[in-house]
Amino acid sequence: MSTSPDVRILLADDHALVRRGVRLILDSEPGLTVVAEAGDGAEAVEAVRSQPIDLAILDVSMPRMTGLQAAREISRRRDPPYILMLSMHDNEQYFFESLTCGASGYVLKSVADQDLVRACHAAVRGESFLYPGVMSALVRNYLERSRRGEKMSDKVLTPREDEVLKLIAEGSTSREIAEALTISLKTVERHRSNILAKLGMRDRTDLTRYAIRAGLVEP
Repeated sequence: MSTSPDVRILLADDHALVRRGVRLILDSEPGLTVVAEAGDGAEAVEAVRSQPIDLAILDVSMPRMTGLQAAREISRRRDPPYILMLSMHDNEQYFFESLTCGASGYVLKSVADQDLVRACHAAVRGESFLYPGVMSALVRNYLERSRRGEKMSDKVLTPREDEVLKLIAEGSTSREIAEALTISLKTVERHRSNILAKLGMRDRTDLTRYAIRAGLVEP
């Protein structure tokens, strides 16, 4: 009698203690095995490139590249793994953004011991997982806004502008941003001007507040 191979999991979170706790939950479940860990989104993307991964579990807020940015990058692959977002934020914007980025589920860290294993099994079955209570609240809110004729939130910035904004909010200089993204100083300044114009903002302080609300950086 043959048994199904374990689901190979990538776990990405910038806090080693969180990774350790989550790994204990996953590795104790038959059929699930954490085969790779990452401390930020860029490491997560590289891990998916370098080894077979069936399921990527990504923290929403990480340095260098957020989980949302990593999910968007990973989901563009020819044969992407399933993706789950792990977050401490019970936040509508993060939830919808996660689905837009290709994730099939959103799990709160505060109840990960109860929900994460179920979310993993749902993901590899090709099903969505939404933490208890989120569906009715979010759908009700969405329908109410639609009924009032409100414009549903579209992505304002391009993925590259998101990357530049994140680095600005983290305190990087234009020269540091140019080096990190392998682009010219002039291109960085053009992106900065475009971001300020699109968001109707004036300075780094405004941009940092926006980046926190958008989940690009942690407060």
